[in-house]
Amino acid sequence: MTSHRLTPHIVEKPWGRKDIPALYEAAAGQRIGEVWFIGPEDRDQPLLVKYLFTSERLSIQVHPDDDQARARKLSSGKSECWYVLETQGDARLGIGLVRPVSHDVLRSAALDGSIEDLIDWKPVRPGSFYYIPAGTIHAIGSGITLVEIQQNSDVTYRLYDYGRPRALHLDDGISVSRPEPYALNEQHVAPTADLVLLDRFVAPFAVESRIGKAGDTLQFEQAETWFTPISGFGSIDGRPWRAGECWLIDGPAQVRLDTDMHALIARL
Repeated sequence: MTSHRLTPHIVEKPWGRKDIPALYEAAAGQRIGEVWFIGPEDRDQPLLVKYLFTSERLSIQVHPDDDQARARKLSSGKSECWYVLETQGDARLGIGLVRPVSHDVLRSAALDGSIEDLIDWKPVRPGSFYYIPAGTIHAIGSGITLVEIQQNSDVTYRLYDYGRPRALHLDDGISVSRPEPYALNEQHVAPTADLVLLDRFVAPFAVESRIGKAGDTLQFEQAETWFTPISGFGSIDGRPWRAGECWLIDGPAQVRLDTDMHALIARL
């Protein structure tokens, strides 16, 4: 068997929501912020796919790159990308700063809270896509549902958390930060055509947006392909898939579409 339905693991967060899709089987009243798609315990999974559901702003944070992580005895850094599925109200993503500052100014702003005004809060809508390279100061705003595809590292350095009683990591966070504006443009991804969103020339992994029509069969040949259907249902090598899942395809596989489909495809 060359395809595996990854197991959804729900994670409660203070900024999470109670209205997540029923297929994730959260208990009534739970505030779920993240759904992680987990593979077999005996397998090291180099990428991690998540759904995020926000009712409040997440902390302002940063991640190290591979070299910085290894210098700290960690397995890898953490670059990630976001594809926005739904928004409510004034939905914004904080990515980079509105102007370059020194590391000393960044530290002072993190301590006195003025970092909130330094962050470049970008309005987003369904279909917004951003790549967040390691070292980019960032935060996810409230009222957003998105898919995150990331290097499978849990290293996060919080610079500011709006007074919540959680630890900050100022020394590590400031040392790996690039306190400057974000240099890349937003991509808006309408599910009307296949599109390369991210390639290995700029990131540690590649991502594409793929569409298909009912009755189509998609052939996958490359090992370690993450198939995350945003809409539709069908079968993979005879086993049913549906929107909201994530599958790891390890080799040749046929994905049958019983309905029209939009999916994110990630590869190393």
